[in-house]
Amino acid sequence: MTKEETQKLSFMLILILGAISALTPLAIDMYLPAMPTIARDLVVSPSLVQSTLTAYTAGFAIGQLLHGPLADSYGRKPIIIIGTILFGIAAVFSALSQNIVELTWIRAAQGFAGASAAVIVQALVRDMFEREEFARTMSFITLVMTVAPLAAPMIGGHIAVWFGWRAIFWVLAIFAVIVLLAVVSKIPETLPKEKRLPFNIGSTLRNYARLLTNKTAVGLIFCSGFSFAGMFTFLTVGSFVYIDLYHVSTQNFGYLFGLNVVCLILMTSINGRMVKQKGSHWMLRFGLIVQLVAGFGLIIGQLFGLGLWGVVVPVMLFVGTISIIGSNTMACLLSKYPHMAGTASSLAGTMRFGTGTLVGGAVALMPDATVWPMALSMAACAVLSAGFYIFLSRDA
Repeated sequence: MTKEETQKLSFMLILILGAISALTPLAIDMYLPAMPTIARDLVVSPSLVQSTLTAYTAGFAIGQLLHGPLADSYGRKPIIIIGTILFGIAAVFSALSQNIVELTWIRAAQGFAGASAAVIVQALVRDMFEREEFARTMSFITLVMTVAPLAAPMIGGHIAVWFGWRAIFWVLAIFAVIVLLAVVSKIPETLPKEKRLPFNIGSTLRNYARLLTNKTAVGLIFCSGFSFAGMFTFLTVGSFVYIDLYHVSTQNFGYLFGLNVVCLILMTSINGRMVKQKGSHWMLRFGLIVQLVAGFGLIIGQLFGLGLWGVVVPVMLFVGTISIIGSNTMACLLSKYPHMAGTASSLAGTMRFGTGTLVGGAVALMPDATVWPMALSMAACAVLSAGFYIFLSRDA
């Protein structure tokens, strides 16, 4: 194979893995703008429609704990294929649902199925690449995973206006079919049969306990978890801060959101270029320093009344670090546990998503007349993220 063919294959691989990783962000965020329409169409309260999102995230969290061990036992490809098929079927049934109870249960099942993509992509990449190359590849995949929830509401909003809310789920079903075809035709099985672990609930629980009692693993998991929680805080309340507190128009809000994506792309590019030279730990420390600067920048912006740009710039930096911190923590974690990469990825994903949900939910319940809840939460997440790495994982 020539160098040019290898580069094309690598680009295609990253594109497919990114598409797989985008399934859940799209499923979560694409239908958010259509929630009021769904409530009116199904004649239910907005809170009942919002419960369908909770159902998805609950299924997603539970699914992550199961899919990783299954992938360690039966191979990566069968689990991700089955998960994608079930995800697509659930999208079809969501589009056809006639009442909120049906939609809620179907969304829970879709979240459970969609969790296979989030877990197995990381294990699959770990099978294929060593630590630094893993971090480089995952940084680009993390970019897709982060850009998707930023773009999904805009895409879903247009689809809902033009074709109705049910069309959003038909689009998800079509996207799942495209991903399925790409996986079947382009993604190899990366876990040989001789390296597979027998599936056993007891051994799975022991593996989870082993990870949670290892200080290095705990440090890396929560380093990534609190970093993600800081970004999740912004996704939860950022639109309110920009539009209601700083009176940014809806149109200009989209542009300010776009600045986060620009910074994310820049940071991902830096990580991709430097991680093989500097190593995953060096890049992780770099990301944590930038994240701390961003967190304290939010506090300084409020103390000195720096206005809108005192929020926009630190948020850009914070969001920009997500791919660096996320990819390098996972590179370090999975290189330590290559024999159970799926299990480690499952636990890390569940803890990361759970941490983000708890922190974002807590901030949403705080008084919303100022920027302080968001600023303090993001700064605290930056400190906790760095603290878990410094005190538990820096010597890994």
